[in-house]
Amino acid sequence: MTQTATPYGIDVAHNLAAVRARLVKAAASAGRPAQAVTLVAVSKTQGMEALTAALAAGQRIFGENRVQEAQAKWPPLRQAHADIELHLIGPLQTNKAAQAVALFDVIETLDRPKLAHALAAAMAQSGRRPRCYIQVNTGEEPQKAGIAPGEADAFIATCRETIGRPLAGLMCIPPADEEPSLHFALLHKIARRNGLSEISMGMSGDFEIAAAFGATHVRVGTAIFGARHP
Repeated sequence: MTQTATPYGIDVAHNLAAVRARLVKAAASAGRPAQAVTLVAVSKTQGMEALTAALAAGQRIFGENRVQEAQAKWPPLRQAHADIELHLIGPLQTNKAAQAVALFDVIETLDRPKLAHALAAAMAQSGRRPRCYIQVNTGEEPQKAGIAPGEADAFIATCRETIGRPLAGLMCIPPADEEPSLHFALLHKIARRNGLSEISMGMSGDFEIAAAFGATHVRVGTAIFGARHP
């Protein structure tokens, strides 16, 4: 029998189906095809039971916050599922750039020139070229990573010179207490004027709004896996 639930009683397959249905509906309401928005299942802190349940339900694109945690979880699963795509969605330390390039297919949290140079060096050495997104701190929150919106255009130009074609898009995490649509609209505007085609925005509480504002990727964790457990 296929394992679809976690030890905490969360039916991952049911939740995935519900999220996918909501995403299709949100895209259609915005006049977008369903395939225009990719679901990234946020698997940070989730155990092997949750991951295998999601894989059994057909999910192949996952997001992790930490390099070390992803290294411990994903290599054996990738041996069994060659089509897995891993996104790094948490802050990346410069000294872990090489590890991130080796493990992830998409790095969503490029936010400073020093990291861009470290990623470029790691790509040159390894031959791997994961797609990169620049994280924009749309709310200009001091405790949050990301480039300020007013500096985004210049930083995009710098990253194009540094890492070249793997620069694919932008990512943001709006302030929890503000209307997300304002931040999604801002990120979409920055991406459009800079010719970047991929936009990662929207989480469990607002991914439908993000789909309406042009997200190409939404990062959903709690709505799929339930509340995180230690």
